[in-house]
Amino acid sequence: MKYRKLILSTENIHKVEEIRVILKDLPITVLSKKDVKVSSLHVEEDGETLEENAIKKARALADRIDGMVLADDSGLFVDCLDGGNAPGVHSARYAGADATDEDNNDKLLRELKGVPLEKRRAKFKAVIALVLENKDILTVDGECSGVIAFEPRGKNGFGYDPLFIVDGYDMTFAELSEDVKNRISHRAKALNRLKDEIMNVIKDDRYEGIRGK
Repeated sequence: MKYRKLILSTENIHKVEEIRVILKDLPITVLSKKDVKVSSLHVEEDGETLEENAIKKARALADRIDGMVLADDSGLFVDCLDGGNAPGVHSARYAGADATDEDNNDKLLRELKGVPLEKRRAKFKAVIALVLENKDILTVDGECSGVIAFEPRGKNGFGYDPLFIVDGYDMTFAELSEDVKNRISHRAKALNRLKDEIMNVIKDDRYEGIRGK
């Protein structure tokens, strides 16, 4: 079976490694933008939904290179903040345009100061957009529920991982092993759905996808 190229439209090296691990059983070569020597591409994530941002990032890179292109957008949605819409699509920039993970986590904790654990329910959501060689587009999503901790816990992961205690575990994403997180996370769920779609693409050498989205 011929190996196909899959290029990831992200600057986040943690995401690159996570995606490589989850898709390692597929007959594809997973490459980063650095691997294909695309370093100057900047996409403004100004969509109103995760899906809009994911598609925009994937299309921008697909217009410049050959091969399948994958982009994702994910966010943390806390039930008691802005009707369950915050930080949401602004998760990466919650504390400002140049905010670090620590800045965003600090702001979230300030916003939830005094809120009891039972009212700190939240969901991590991820949407993945895949642009095929013929420029057809397909999207998949994944979701993971939990609560927001009162302080950061754990050294693994990135983003809000130190604050998100996933349902079924008394641990944050940052405390879980990579193997466990890669089975249960929102991105893992979306990627596992994508694996089936990619296998169909490879087997059929085509995909009657979502056109013009």
